[in-house]
Amino acid sequence: MTQSTNWPDIAGRLVEDETGRWHKLPVRVYFEDTDAGGIAYHASYVRWCERGRTDFLRLLGTDSRRMIDGSNSHEPAAFVVRRMNCEFLRPSRMDDILEVETRVKALGGASVTLVQTVRNGDRAVFEAEVTVVLVAVSGRSLRLTSAIRGGFGGAAGQ
Repeated sequence: MTQSTNWPDIAGRLVEDETGRWHKLPVRVYFEDTDAGGIAYHASYVRWCERGRTDFLRLLGTDSRRMIDGSNSHEPAAFVVRRMNCEFLRPSRMDDILEVETRVKALGGASVTLVQTVRNGDRAVFEAEVTVVLVAVSGRSLRLTSAIRGGFGGAAGQ
């Protein structure tokens, strides 16, 4: 199942505009996400971005679990992070409601470069450029399938 009927927005939502197709995921900053001062711990942003990438793929029809177990009719594979450059712009605090935006910057032969921005309202609090590579469970890189490329249809940088 790719989307719960009881919680239709649990995976966020796809957005299409003049820049292409992208993903938006709401997250709340919980106590567990913060340091002793109530400020979001730096690793929390990395987790929230992982959730954004995973749910973006899910809504595009490329469910990570089906990719890994091979039930998507392709060789068992997964996207793995090759590079991540992070900019911590402003602090987030407990109970803030943030939005993780995930946009495709470029598609390579076996890789996807994404730009992820975490916003608190209209203010960016964190930005990351992330390159993920499609890798077989054996460890070798795989070319992006036409289905995966098609899912990113309308994405910038293709």
